[in-house]
Amino acid sequence: MAPNAHLRIAIERVQALISSFAGKRILVIGDMVADEYLIGNPKRISREAPVLILDLSEERTVPGGATNVAVNARTLGAEVLLSGVVGDDLPGRRLRKAIADLGMNQEGLITDVSRPTSTKTRIIAGSTQVIYQHIVRVDRVDTSEVGEPSRGQIVGYIERVLPTVDAVMLSDYENGMISPAVLECCLPLARRLGKVIVVDSHGRLARFQGVTALTPNQPEAELATGIAITNEDELNEAGRRLLERCNAHCILITRGSEGMSLFVADEEPLHLPIFPLNRHASEVADTNGAGDTVAATFALALTAGASFAEAACLANAAAALVVRRLGCASNTPQELMDAFDE
Repeated sequence: MAPNAHLRIAIERVQALISSFAGKRILVIGDMVADEYLIGNPKRISREAPVLILDLSEERTVPGGATNVAVNARTLGAEVLLSGVVGDDLPGRRLRKAIADLGMNQEGLITDVSRPTSTKTRIIAGSTQVIYQHIVRVDRVDTSEVGEPSRGQIVGYIERVLPTVDAVMLSDYENGMISPAVLECCLPLARRLGKVIVVDSHGRLARFQGVTALTPNQPEAELATGIAITNEDELNEAGRRLLERCNAHCILITRGSEGMSLFVADEEPLHLPIFPLNRHASEVADTNGAGDTVAATFALALTAGASFAEAACLANAAAALVVRRLGCASNTPQELMDAFDE
């Protein structure tokens, strides 16, 4: 399908919007995930089974899931408050340290001793002579709904801090955090206070009524609407249905190599191709976490006064930058500005 022409925004406008990110207060509610990386040099094939033996060279834990959304907002200059749960375990402690190192507020991050920290372990092989490749991922996730007393503490925290923030972001990886009780507390209050509400959810999008924006990827949009998107007419119909079913102000569908598409009530759809970085930019390395980058950048741009189209353009550029780095990545304000300078 033919994309619209690249949206043009004056560089002065881009700079003003990105500069306004600093100090915005963003409440991120969702499934907190510890992303573990085990990186090694492939040595030989095991004698016990036809598998690689890796000489472990690096082990690290970085914020994933909703905490990756938070990292992206924080790196762009926002003050970030977190609301969710972690377990009383080593991944949870490592995740808390990573969050603390970034200066994010953990008051609403509850330690729930009844469940493990959601953890995704990625095993990666490579060396200076061999390109790094993702071999396997091991997930340790409890998808049951977060129960009491943690749920009550979370609801109380949201009610207390929501009036003090500029935007609320709901990051739903379907790991049990975004329950009906949380939505009943958060959405009506946020709407009543006139807050920007951005939702990035892996499923059941119709739960999120009256929000500012939803940012599903194309498979999530197809699942929510029952439409297999193979052409522009089907894409436009999916966007229209999501607007109606969620009573949302806008829908931003991310479409991988096809870019992204913005749907706003009573406006023509805007189809943006992948943001054009300069010819020296590296190839796509890893799309992991790009949707988190889009959601965080889009939300921050809206708090800064951007139109939906301007916010989509900034989010499009942000995504083009992060997919060229291994693992979940984020952009600084200067990196995002430089993308437009090019």
